[in-house]
Amino acid sequence: MDFIIKAIVFIVALTIHEFAHAYAADKLGDPTPRSYGRLTLNPLAHLDLLGTLAIIFIGFGWAKPVPFDAYNLRNPRRDSMLIALAGPASNLILAVIISILLNFIPSSFITLILQYVLLGNVSIAIFNLIPVFPLDGEKILGGLLPPDLYREYANIMAQYGTIILILMLLPIAGGTSPIAALISPIISFVAQLLL
Repeated sequence: MDFIIKAIVFIVALTIHEFAHAYAADKLGDPTPRSYGRLTLNPLAHLDLLGTLAIIFIGFGWAKPVPFDAYNLRNPRRDSMLIALAGPASNLILAVIISILLNFIPSSFITLILQYVLLGNVSIAIFNLIPVFPLDGEKILGGLLPPDLYREYANIMAQYGTIILILMLLPIAGGTSPIAALISPIISFVAQLLL
């Protein structure tokens, strides 16, 4: 039951995350996500087969990235950053809403599920803020760095970002991955703050 709840939580959180990217791109003038059927809260539009299997078998996975065309944006650099930021922001907003709800609901099975939802959304938000391709943090960083410096960084990420991310996800000494060691204290801090 615990495993099923966690899987559902991840699917819901990833769906909201990807919908937020699509919604932001649409509002900023790019019809691409809408034309791909991504401007929806239907999980089937967002779930990736391999990412969903990973959720089921290892308890962590991913969704299909939302496509967008920077040429349709009024300010491509700024708007690309805002589209990338929309995903993690949506997860954190949902976590805050749940934290408020928890103050009004008596302790029960429902509150346990809501705590899972809160933790899942905080985890996805913080994980996606890591500035490594293909995570949102890489594009968010692009809106903050000087253009020349970001071009160099983006070139490195395009070639090696996925490899770097995979290496960071692999467990090392003590069975903990570098990413877990990096973000677990942040996730715990934010979750405790909200709870």
